[in-house]
Amino acid sequence: MPSHNPLANRDRMKIQRQHMPEQDAVERGHNFKEVNLGLPEEVAKIEAQRCLACEKTTCITACPVGVKIKDFVDLVLAGDYIGAARKIREDNSLPAVTGRVCPQEDQCEGKCVLAKKGSSLAIGYLERFVADYEQSTGQLGMPAIAPATGKKVAIVGSGPAGLSCAGDLIQKGHKVRVFEALHEIGGVLIYGIPEFRLPKEIVRQEVDNLRQMGVEFETNVVVGKTVTIDELMQEEGYDAVFLATGAGLPQFLGIAGEHLNGVYSANEFLTRVNLMRAYQFPEYDEPVYDCRGKDVIVVGGGNTALDAVRTALRLGARSASIFYRRTEAEMPARKEEVAHAKAEGVQFHFLVNPLAFEGDEKGWLKSVTCSRMELGEMDASGRRRPVPVQGSEFETAVSLAIIAVGTTANPLVQSTTPDLATNKRGYIVTDADSQKTSKRGVFAGGDIVTGAATVILAMGAGRNGAKAIHDYLTTDVF
Repeated sequence: MPSHNPLANRDRMKIQRQHMPEQDAVERGHNFKEVNLGLPEEVAKIEAQRCLACEKTTCITACPVGVKIKDFVDLVLAGDYIGAARKIREDNSLPAVTGRVCPQEDQCEGKCVLAKKGSSLAIGYLERFVADYEQSTGQLGMPAIAPATGKKVAIVGSGPAGLSCAGDLIQKGHKVRVFEALHEIGGVLIYGIPEFRLPKEIVRQEVDNLRQMGVEFETNVVVGKTVTIDELMQEEGYDAVFLATGAGLPQFLGIAGEHLNGVYSANEFLTRVNLMRAYQFPEYDEPVYDCRGKDVIVVGGGNTALDAVRTALRLGARSASIFYRRTEAEMPARKEEVAHAKAEGVQFHFLVNPLAFEGDEKGWLKSVTCSRMELGEMDASGRRRPVPVQGSEFETAVSLAIIAVGTTANPLVQSTTPDLATNKRGYIVTDADSQKTSKRGVFAGGDIVTGAATVILAMGAGRNGAKAIHDYLTTDVF
């Protein structure tokens, strides 16, 4: 399409990247309102002018779901925001979500040509602007839906992989039903990401958009217990199944004292806050051990650790600290989230590793013994391995500890599907190209295959799974 940008490239490159308005750091540290406030229309159009409309679209290649970035940005320039939303939704079923939580700096923006001489195009900000415009006007940029094929697909799990797969399959004309074990649709988007980073209403709206497109949803169905894969296919007539159950089984440190009252996994803590409304404090303050006036530590350095520590701060913690065994340079968390946490008053203790938790006579956590660390040789992750500094042990008082060191595969589906191959860690084994499993007609993707990853990578797996399922249902490829 012809570009709507009248500026020459040299003039576009003179425009500075536009700033995302934020809620005041001191104020937001005490509430669960969204931190980033979204770009005003006039600012979004200025930012869109920065796009160089490159012939070689490296930004699109770097996007796990392949959003047609150049096209949607040009529609923003033209003022056709619903058209821009429609263009995004051809490839991305959840633009209001990815515009908020996708690590664009490592994906599309990381490959933006502008980044070589300055700041990349704020693709995530523009994506969020378009999605927020949809919601504010009550309009939906509905992509084209193909005629009905008569085929039925069951999707197990309503997280980003499952929702992305559903969005693509419904566009292909298949009948799609998503089964969710919990009482609300969204998976990790609902139970794992806090309100101040991804408001629940945003997720609900995106789910409603999928409903408008024709996707059906059923909650409180624990596939593997309530109903098995074989029953879905043989008794309920589903032609294919996509497994997107995630990796929600928490890992712990394996040290003394983790059984004490006041020690949580990050999964449990965030689920209790998000699904049981502890973020509506103090109206709903029972689901979690009261953080008010307590010293809270979170062990870990990823986005989940940052979500947990910032949540504890908002629940009234006297101090909220990150304990991480490497340095800040090795933290996998997004830089924006680290900066936000620091501004809010979160304390960071690097090169520190817990050795044991100690409790009082009633079984409540009272302190943690740690060791100082130093970085040694490279490990399998490509980072320098942390090793203890001899004689550096110290003890510090703590009332609540949250362990955020990763998760493993949810085993429910596998336990009742004996012909479904898994690896030694319990993850489902799939063909790398087609995402088909060892069971005919069953496909899988997202964290249940790869282990814990980002929302956008799970969505990419959902898209790949949808393509493979469509081929399976309509051709003789398989």
